[in-house]
Amino acid sequence: MNTLILGVLAALTSAFSWAASTILIKAGMRNKSPVAVNIFRLYIVSVMFAAIFLFNGTLSQIESLSWKLLLVAFLSAQFGFVIGDYFYFNALNLMGVSRTVPITSTYPLWTILWTFLFLGRNISPQVLIGAILVVAAIIVVRKAEEEEHLNPKGFVFALLAPLSWSFAILTMDWLTGSMDVLTLAGIRMMFAAIGVSLFLPRYGSELREITKREATLLIGAAISGLMLGQYLFVYSVNLVGSQIAAPVSAINPIIASALAILLLKEPPNKKIIEGLVLAVLGVILISTA
Repeated sequence: MNTLILGVLAALTSAFSWAASTILIKAGMRNKSPVAVNIFRLYIVSVMFAAIFLFNGTLSQIESLSWKLLLVAFLSAQFGFVIGDYFYFNALNLMGVSRTVPITSTYPLWTILWTFLFLGRNISPQVLIGAILVVAAIIVVRKAEEEEHLNPKGFVFALLAPLSWSFAILTMDWLTGSMDVLTLAGIRMMFAAIGVSLFLPRYGSELREITKREATLLIGAAISGLMLGQYLFVYSVNLVGSQIAAPVSAINPIIASALAILLLKEPPNKKIIEGLVLAVLGVILISTA
């Protein structure tokens, strides 16, 4: 199969996995803080990756990695799954999935900018047009936020999340030249679990109160989003680069918002729908440039 096609298919599949994870997280965190949810799912997926590494002998490969690679992987994990997701989960709580996802889906715009500045990737006029459409989507959704008098902190969190994610993707892109896909995906999860442990003293009691139903939903979210989704995304970046993988994977807002309206009964809004359309058009232009 053509490398480009395989990379795009992997990115699309990761988008479906992330959308499913978003809905499961929203359903499973109704009475839990975003940080507690993040701690739980990162611990779960880290144990899963550790078991895989023990089984296939990957741990010996990790021990041979240089301190520089390990440091970059650690920073990538913190910005991707600790800092970025902290902003994302708080935005979900304050604004809901259908309002948060169109804004956080702008991470491809920032990723393209960083890859141009730091990795020397070219940006075509079509990509620039797509970027303009994505920015327009942000403005439209911001207008909806103002009209509905939602908490302004939610909008700020939703903007900070993609900035953090884009830096994580940039560093991950660089790391794909030195690590295999499975090792990179797993080690980032483990480092993220270490980073998020700083919050454990404060949220330990909340974690002990997680019900079986919540645990089941969050385990499903961890497997879908952090194991399957992230592995496929790293695989896609390894094949076609983050400048293609990131925009293609951003199709997940359509899926997540549709599921939120259908399953979580979040009311649709005209401007939110308009923002989604603009974001999707932008993503299509970027991914086909």
